[in-house]
Amino acid sequence: MRRFSISRRALLAGAALLAPGVALAAASYDAVLKRPDDPRRFAAPTYPSLSAAIAAAPADGTRPFRILVTRGVWDEQVVVDKPFVHLIGEDRHASVISHLAASGLTAPDGKRWGTFRTPTLFVRASDFAARNLTIQNAFDGLAEMTKAGGLHSHDGAGPQAVALMLDKGSDRARFTEVDLLSYQDTLFPDAGRSLFERCLIAGSYDFIFGAGRAWFEQCEIRSRPRPVDPVDGYIVAPSTPIEQPYGFVFHRCRLTADKGVKPGSVYLGRPWRPSSVFPDGRYGDPRFVGAATFLDCWMDRHIAPEGWTEMWYTGKDGNPRTMLQPESARFSQFRAQGPGAGPLRRGKWLTPAEAKGFNRGNVLAGWS
Repeated sequence: MRRFSISRRALLAGAALLAPGVALAAASYDAVLKRPDDPRRFAAPTYPSLSAAIAAAPADGTRPFRILVTRGVWDEQVVVDKPFVHLIGEDRHASVISHLAASGLTAPDGKRWGTFRTPTLFVRASDFAARNLTIQNAFDGLAEMTKAGGLHSHDGAGPQAVALMLDKGSDRARFTEVDLLSYQDTLFPDAGRSLFERCLIAGSYDFIFGAGRAWFEQCEIRSRPRPVDPVDGYIVAPSTPIEQPYGFVFHRCRLTADKGVKPGSVYLGRPWRPSSVFPDGRYGDPRFVGAATFLDCWMDRHIAPEGWTEMWYTGKDGNPRTMLQPESARFSQFRAQGPGAGPLRRGKWLTPAEAKGFNRGNVLAGWS
């Protein structure tokens, strides 16, 4: 599969690592993740885990606190709760932040994880950045779903396994040449503004979902197979607040698929309407009207000809299978290319004048 090239800046960051016995320039990083068997000496303080490095960052930082993520699989669940934490990988594919948790599995506290506790990395502070590394949820959704008695999303437990969540407190989060890997519910930008540049995001069901504002520039959006169902997946499931004019916008991205994904089996998205508690009961909150747009994107043949589809929510009458149609959401596309680019019968085709309004400045208003 095609991978976007690593920028010269990222290569220079990797080149800053010196040979064993030579100290790293003190100004390069504020902290370094270092394994006990790594013989190199670093001028910056070293830490055995990412959580420990983040704990060393100032609580009220106003400049980047740069953490070098050296090669290796750093297996931990991490919370970023301080502003201006920046992660820089030594190697995009070998500097890996990883954790295994899935909605239907049992957590250390004896309870099921549930979707919202599964993320490998939680971002709960502003001005976070990551570059030239991988963030993954190590749960093998494909293996679980294809074995007898495996976890299925419709049983109330499921294989939901989030790699990255932009949680309450996150804003101005930036990801450059980062691989985000999981199977179901990979990326959860649920708060604030975020920017993804030349990233790889891989998954199957609803693998980019949430209520935040996000701009995706020249990313590869890779669908993975789901052989237990006739539908291989849905790319986005936004839950955009109705007062928020933009949700997820993909600009000049490539929509690709792993081997085994069937032609016409992946929808661009479906509208997620979370439930809220009201005086007359708990049901789907009409204040959430998903928004997503694909601009000048290349689409392979796995994209369904309808483009978009419906999604269920709990109706006011208590019916858990009330369907929200894509026409009731804010789904659109403009100037799609590739073998899967047409006819996209559902969702709105934007005019050139309308498409101009979906620009990075508007989507990330006040930031980028």
